Amino acid sequence: MYLKLTEGYEAMSNPNIAIMGATGVVGQEILKILEEKNFPFNNIKFLASARSAGKQIDFKGRTYTIEEARPEAFDGLNIVLASAGGATSKMFAEEIVKRGAVIVDNSSAFRMEPDVPLVIAGVNDDDLKNHRGIVANPNCSTSQLMLPLKPLHEYGNIKRMIVSTYQSVSGAGKDAIDDLVEGTRAVQNNQSYEPGKFKDYPIAFNLIPHIDVFVDHNYTKEEMKVVNETRKILHLPQDVRISCTAVRVPVHTSHCESVSIEFEKEVTPEKAREILSNAYGVEVIDDPANSKYPTPLYAAGKDPVYVGRIRKELALDNGIAMWVVADNLRIGAALNAVRIAEKLMEMDLV
Repeated sequence: MYLKLTEGYEAMSNPNIAIMGATGVVGQEILKILEEKNFPFNNIKFLASARSAGKQIDFKGRTYTIEEARPEAFDGLNIVLASAGGATSKMFAEEIVKRGAVIVDNSSAFRMEPDVPLVIAGVNDDDLKNHRGIVANPNCSTSQLMLPLKPLHEYGNIKRMIVSTYQSVSGAGKDAIDDLVEGTRAVQNNQSYEPGKFKDYPIAFNLIPHIDVFVDHNYTKEEMKVVNETRKILHLPQDVRISCTAVRVPVHTSHCESVSIEFEKEVTPEKAREILSNAYGVEVIDDPANSKYPTPLYAAGKDPVYVGRIRKELALDNGIAMWVVADNLRIGAALNAVRIAEKLMEMDLV
């Protein structure tokens, strides 16, 4: 269906790039990261819906006009960083590829397509060599888990894993952030409040064990993303058993995960700390005697995936339990998208 763009391209230091969905929460974070990294580009476009077209956006000291995302807007581009939702990505992906660009897509539209690489930069970069114009960015909960999981798997071989996620409202967009802020204010002022994004239950001072729709066996789609995407990224066989429970929590930014892993060979807590202390993109904060462990507030606005509470899992053979925390807007979405773009350029795949 999509053209193969990995042959005949020379290394590119200054590509023409576009941000599709530039006005959204993740799109804004992409702009921030591009500026922080001083990402090299020749030309840049900011694309959004017709509703936002014509508005102004500031980037690196210049003011740009947002353009409507339509097929001709992708002419002359090399990389499109897309964070405009699955329907929009599906609408434009073929047009983007046909015009010679690579789309790095933050939505779930293509993640489980067999011919689309699902990539965490620094974990499975070689999968980029098989791209046909589309690269998928994993779900935010999966993304932060892969960086510590990959080196542990390389050492001990994962046999079974149980994950519980505690996901911040920013993962559900601006409406969810507003719901938390306004709901919290209403409770504090003893006022009534009608939930917006979270219609069934208020998120303020509450936990909601329900993210996305329920699917098979009463697991949610969000939970199954962690299961299926982990298998795809780490190339795990189907007999590796993985289970997930996803919970929305009244936190602005950063997702937390309680992770229990059973390995084929013994992995001691000491060995796990050693491995993770040397892992790409991971920082260990693990001193329980002095109450040192990562929290969502600490991780917000930072790039690393933080790991703490590393201990022997008492319920599993050769098991390790750990606590994983990261800014879901950065490593869970925007930062990984930009890192993928950097890898595509570095590996001459654009």
